[in-house]
Amino acid sequence: MARPIVVSLFDLTGNMVRPWADAGFLCYCVDIQHPQGEHRQGNIVHVGADVREWLPPFGPIKILFAFPPCTHVAVSGARWFQDKGLRGLIDSLELFDATVRLAEWTKAPYMIENPVSTVSSYWRKPDYAFNPCDYGGYLTPSGDAYTKKTCLWTGNGFVMPRPRSVTPVEGSRMHRLSPSPNRPSLRSETPRGFAQAVYEANRRARKCAGRLQRTND
Repeated sequence: MARPIVVSLFDLTGNMVRPWADAGFLCYCVDIQHPQGEHRQGNIVHVGADVREWLPPFGPIKILFAFPPCTHVAVSGARWFQDKGLRGLIDSLELFDATVRLAEWTKAPYMIENPVSTVSSYWRKPDYAFNPCDYGGYLTPSGDAYTKKTCLWTGNGFVMPRPRSVTPVEGSRMHRLSPSPNRPSLRSETPRGFAQAVYEANRRARKCAGRLQRTND
């Protein structure tokens, strides 16, 4: 039987899939910032591709994660919406829509992450919200002691993990990052405590879907 596959879209760091890869799952991290094509490192395959044009490999998909870009929809940047124009909004919603369609198509449990954003108005309200410090206790030693409210849209049996909170002594750390070309990537980096918590909550979930099989014309 084929190894279950974990898919993570718009994933540059691979933080979200690392617990799964360590447990032996084959993980695909898709991000247009990766070098074009597929490059495998252990159980993680880095895929340089546009999510709108990419399809998962054949095989049973255990779970799907997605972190579509939020630059043009996050309410934290609302005062710049008019200056950005319609193109930025359209691009962001196209990417989010492609993510939703792919997540639902796989029929696997899924989690789509975004900050507080206008997606709630264009699609539906998120199922959950959390701060990284809510799951800092899953790390040894504990960490992620900062706040950054993040929303999750979930489906197909995704299990939200129970918190193991730490005191947010670092406050809103992400807002203090110095301006740089890497700032958007650093702000969107998945907290390792949350990634570990999701793995522990979902690793034994029975639901595992495969890609739709080709049919003969």
